Amino acid sequence: MNSRIKRTQRDYTLDFKLSVVEQVEKGELTYKQAQERYGVQGRSTVLVWLRKHGRQDWRDDASSTPMPTKPRPLTPEQQIKALQVQLHEANEKARLFEAMLNVLKQDYGVRVVKKPLGQVLAQKLVPGLSVAKACRYLGWSRQAYYQDRQRQGARVTRHEAVVRQVQEVRLRQPRLGTRKLHHLLRERWQAQGITLGRDALFGMLGRARLLVPPKRAYHKTTNSHHRFRRHPNLLKPGPLQVKIDRPEQVWVADITYLPTQQQCVYLSLVTDACSRKIVGWHVHDTLQTEGVRKALEMALRQRQSTLPLIHHSDRGIQYCAEPYQQLHRQHGIRCSMTDGYDCYQNALAERVNGILKGELLLHRPSDLRQARQMVEQSVAIYNGERPHLSLKYRTPDEVHRAFFRQDKPVALPSQQVST
Repeated sequence: MNSRIKRTQRDYTLDFKLSVVEQVEKGELTYKQAQERYGVQGRSTVLVWLRKHGRQDWRDDASSTPMPTKPRPLTPEQQIKALQVQLHEANEKARLFEAMLNVLKQDYGVRVVKKPLGQVLAQKLVPGLSVAKACRYLGWSRQAYYQDRQRQGARVTRHEAVVRQVQEVRLRQPRLGTRKLHHLLRERWQAQGITLGRDALFGMLGRARLLVPPKRAYHKTTNSHHRFRRHPNLLKPGPLQVKIDRPEQVWVADITYLPTQQQCVYLSLVTDACSRKIVGWHVHDTLQTEGVRKALEMALRQRQSTLPLIHHSDRGIQYCAEPYQQLHRQHGIRCSMTDGYDCYQNALAERVNGILKGELLLHRPSDLRQARQMVEQSVAIYNGERPHLSLKYRTPDEVHRAFFRQDKPVALPSQQVST
C-alpha cells in the first residue's frame, strides 16, 4: 500500500478492521507485523482496533515471565566427545546427500544444481563458502550462476509487486476471485512492464496462499406454505418469458440470514436483473413483512424511469402479504414468483446473497447496528468496485449509469435470468 497517501479511520472498512484483529489474536501476526503487511498508518492504529473490537485484554500490563536459567558449561572432555559425534554425523550426512544427488542425476535425469545452489549461497547456509568454490565443487561457471541469480531476482521482484497489489485490492474485497483480480490489475501491470497471464496468476497466488477457498452453507428463510395468493413465474422459459434488455425492467428480491454475536438478523435485498445493481436493502431483526417492505421502498426512491417494472421473488409469506402487494399496486409493478420452493428459479438473487456473504461480509457483527454499517459498506463496494463476469468485467454502477445517461442511452444486449 502506498504510504504517501494519508489515510484516516474512515478509509478502512469495519470488515477489514475485524479481519486484522482476528489474525493478531490468533497469533498469525503481531500487531506491528499486521501494520507493516497491510500498510496501516499510525503507530497505534492496530492497537486501537484491538482494544475496541478484540476479545482479549490488550492493556499494557507488565509480563511476569521468569528469567531463564543458564545451562551448566561442559568440561573439555565432554566438548571433545560432542564434537567427535557431530563430525561423524556430518560426514555421514554429506555422503548420504551425495549419493542421493547422484541417483537423481543418473537414474532420473533431474537437474538439482542451479536453484538449490543459489539459495544456499544467498542465505549463507554454509559459512565461509565462496561462490568460486561452490561453483567449482559442482562443475558450474560463475557467469552462469550470476545470470541465473539475476533471473531469479527479477522473478522475485515481480512476484512481490503482484502480491502487494493483490493485497491492496483485497483490503476492501477480501474474497475477490483471481479472474477478476487479473482484469482489474492487468492495465497496471502492462504500464509497469509486467507480463502475467491468468493461469500464471493462479499459480502465483497459490504459492502465496492467497487463493480463495469456496464456502458452502444452507439456511432456509422462506415459508411458502400460507393462505396468500401466489403469482405466476414471468421469467420461466417459454413463449411468454420476459426478455431482459434494460435496467429497471426486472427486480429480483430475496431474504438471507446474517448471524451476529448476539442474535441472527436478516438481510432483504432488491437487485436489478439487468445491471446486477443492488437498488434496495434493509437489515432487520425479525422476518416480518415491514423489514422486507423497507428494502423495496429504498429501491423505489432510487428509481429513474417510469417504464413497466416486474418484481420477481420466491413464494415467501413476506412477498405475498397484503402490505407488500399494496406497494406493488401503488407503483404499478407486476408481480412474478417462483413455482414453489425452487431456489434455482430465483438464481440471480441467491447469487447476490452469496457474493455479499461469501466475499465481503466475512466477520460476524456484534449487533444490529454494526450489521447495518457493514452491509452498507459492502453494498457500496459491490455496486461500485466489484467487476462482474456477466457484465464483461464492468461494475453494476457502470452498467446502470450507462443506460440512464442523459446524452445518449446505451443499448444493452438482451439477457435471460437463469432459472
